[in-house]
Order: sequence, then C-alpha cells, then structure tokens
Amino acid sequence: MADEAESTGRSWFDGAAFRQDLRAAWLDASAALLITLLLFAWLHQRVDGGTSATLDVMPFLEGGADTYWMYWLCQAFGWSGLLWAWITVILGLTRSSRSPAWLPVSPARLEKWHRTTSLTTVALMFLHAFWFFAEEVRYNADGLGVAGRTWTAFVNVFVPGAYGSGTGLIAILLGLLALYLAIPLGLAYYARRSIGPRAWRTLHASIIVVYVLSVWHTLLYGTNVWYDGWFRTTVWLLQLPVAGLLLVRLLVPAHRPHRGRLDLAGRWAARVAVVVTVWALLTVAATGHDGGRTRGVEGAPLNVTQTTIWAGLTVFAAVVTVAVVRAHRAARAARAGRRDRDEQRRQTAAASS
Repeated sequence: MADEAESTGRSWFDGAAFRQDLRAAWLDASAALLITLLLFAWLHQRVDGGTSATLDVMPFLEGGADTYWMYWLCQAFGWSGLLWAWITVILGLTRSSRSPAWLPVSPARLEKWHRTTSLTTVALMFLHAFWFFAEEVRYNADGLGVAGRTWTAFVNVFVPGAYGSGTGLIAILLGLLALYLAIPLGLAYYARRSIGPRAWRTLHASIIVVYVLSVWHTLLYGTNVWYDGWFRTTVWLLQLPVAGLLLVRLLVPAHRPHRGRLDLAGRWAARVAVVVTVWALLTVAATGHDGGRTRGVEGAPLNVTQTTIWAGLTVFAAVVTVAVVRAHRAARAARAGRRDRDEQRRQTAAASS
C-alpha cells in the first residue's frame, strides 16, 4: 500500500485531514479545558477545607493548596482526560457497530466526533503527565540544581518503569504505556491510506487496551479514589456502557469481519472476556468491594510486577502484529481476486465481440 501511495504522489500521512480535525477539535477541547479548570477549583477547595481524600494518602499536603497547585492541576487534567477517553471510546464503539435505525446521528458525524475527541484526549493525557513533571521539578526533595532536578523529574515521569516509589512503581508505568500507545494508535487513522483499510481497522481496534490501562492507572493511583466508597464504585460502574457497547461491536460490527478459524476463535474469546467483565462490574457494584483501600488499615502489597506488565505488553504487541499481517494478506488476496475477475470479464467481452 505504501508503494501505491507513492505512485499516486500522496504522502503516507494525511496531513490535510489531520489539520482539519485539529481545527474541528477546538470546541470539545475548549469544553475539556473549562471542565479541567472547574475540577481544579473543586480539588483546591477540598484541600483548603481539609476534606480531600488525597490528604488521607499524603497528609503532608494539608494546608498546601497553593504550594502544591501544580499537583492539583495534574489531578484535574487526569480526571478530564479519563472523562474524554470514556467519551471517545463510547463514540468509537458506537461508530464501529452496525448503526440502529433509531440512532439520530449519522455514522459520518459519529466518526468526526470520535476523531476530534481522540485528539483532545491525547492532549489531556500529556498535560496530566506534564503537570506531574512540573511538580516533581518544583518539589526537588533531593536538593539538586535546575538541570539535575529537571532531568530527574523527566526520567521519573516520562521514562516507563523508572519511577520506583510505592504504588507508582506500577501505576505510572501503566499511565505512560497508555499515553505512548495512544499517540501512534490514535494517529494511525491519518496513515490509513498507506496502512490499508483492513489493517487500519484491525490496528485501531486494539486502542481499547489504552482505555483499559488508563482506568487501571486511575483506580490504582488516583488518590481521590484511593479508598472504598461511592466515587470509586461510580468509576467502576461507568465501565458498564463501555463493556456493553464492546459486546455489541463484537456481535454486530459495522464492517464484515474476517471469517478464518483464528479470527472466529479470537472473536469468541473476546465475547467471553467481555461477558465476564460485565459480570465482574455488576459484582463490584452489588458488593461494594471495588479493590479500594480501607482507611486505617494497612494496604495489601502489589500483586502485579513491572515484569508482568512488560510481558503483557509483549504479548499485546505480538497479537496486534499477527492480526495486522493477516489483514494485509486478506486485503492483498481480495485485490488479486478483483483483478482476476476484471480480467475474466475483459476476456469474455473480447471474445463476444
């Protein structure tokens, strides 16, 4: 496909469409910024009033709402980023499923919203990490100079696996993997002409893993939902629409799926996994046991290691690679079949004339 793009003089990256979507994203990006600022004000007020759950986790922050304002801004961008990730996943799953007759929005409009909210989500994720980096530079517990503390903060915040303190050992790794996967998987749409439609759809479907990592990062490290309670349970419950739409997407996709044995086995495995996920979410809501900590009780040690995360990432990359290669081969076979049929029709027409 790359050769075809070059032969027609087109770039492998659709810069015109990218710029158009960036311009179109200003409305929801503005809404996201407004919501972030409102969240920041709310978090700041709760810290000032001594009612923030974060103070139970990090009591040294009490009375420091103004001093640690970058940390609260980091938290605010984190929550707006998760909200926008939820919105764009809902839009994407709705668009990639067979559209019901009652849906008042056209598939093209849904896809446009999905693309613009995706761009906003990536920006919010980066700003979430940036303000954490800025707070790390400001805090400078090691008494380093400007260059030293900037470099140390950069490594801790932006190098996967470098942060080595407590729960952040796993949580920050998960967040960074979500950020670094979101960028290429999200921008792959603008390279779809070079990748090929089938391969792009296969690649784009894997972006659900980015959302899972983001939610995992939040539940593991979000100090506002550190402890059991209605807020943490609400975050769990908000995943029910995502799981439900994912199941619909697997049952009635907008595009005809591949029909090989491996493809069929993969779809059935995914359906079973989603059904189990829905059952787990309902169980969490019914029991109130949502994996949070209990105030005054020593937390359990982490049961996931960085090695486990890296192994999972390796398996994920291998599965996606195999799926994309299979999609390329299927597309190549389909083009060859069309050429053969066209040639047969030309020969038949020539013979009849």
